[in-house]
Amino acid sequence: MAAITAKEVNELRKKTGAGMMDCKKALTEANGNMEDAIDLLRKQGQKVAAKRGDREASEGLVLAKTNADGSKGYILCLNCETDFVAKNADFNKLANGFLDVAIDNKIGTKEDLLAATFGGLTIADKIVEQTGVIGEKLEISSFEVVDAAKVVAYNHPGNQIASIVGLTMDNEDAGKQIAMQVVAMSPIALDESSVSADVIAKELEIGKELAIQEGKPAEMAEKIAKGRLNKFYKETTLLNQQFIRDNKVSVRDFLKSQNPDLTVTEFKRVSLSV
Repeated sequence: MAAITAKEVNELRKKTGAGMMDCKKALTEANGNMEDAIDLLRKQGQKVAAKRGDREASEGLVLAKTNADGSKGYILCLNCETDFVAKNADFNKLANGFLDVAIDNKIGTKEDLLAATFGGLTIADKIVEQTGVIGEKLEISSFEVVDAAKVVAYNHPGNQIASIVGLTMDNEDAGKQIAMQVVAMSPIALDESSVSADVIAKELEIGKELAIQEGKPAEMAEKIAKGRLNKFYKETTLLNQQFIRDNKVSVRDFLKSQNPDLTVTEFKRVSLSV
């Protein structure tokens, strides 16, 4: 049996992120062969992943970034099982590394991200490997992308919620304020035209039912329901919401006060708790 040196153990640790004892054990079983040891650690990860497949991974990190010219924004949520792991520097490095792969390769979907290469493995395989290293279920639960003339990213302190906002033109300060609005107020759509027909029908039905319960006749109940729908738009669609820094104006009006041609084209919001 080949003697395992500290240098070999350290090299394997750098390649896989596994603990020193796990690396030494894998190298010993592989008779000093580095590639075989890496395969052993991957298989260990697969075993752990299979055992923990039904566990709830409700902790983790939500991170948002843009590319160099600010024309694309990305949000990624990497989940784990415990807050202890989520706060670990290596876990943070892993999540940021995945997000950087997405940016560098202009990846547009979660499926493509999982298939992308990271440290000689696909990200999907890296997640399995790190499940074995960390001992907890890991998964990418959310991955969102926004393309626009200007995209602004906002990471809320604690990295449990983030947003990206696409604008019609470059205005970093206004964009950050709107990205913070998205995080704080959780709009469901950009404006009334962006709300799905199913949601509109449900809100009208609820509004009508409430009016009838209040004793209003059916014909009047329909008009009341439409009025309540308009209130719903003001509360839940981004451009119609009251601006959080000045509730006397809407988000749309705030943007126009910065520039008549400035508006939001798209936004994404990801929260660890949802």
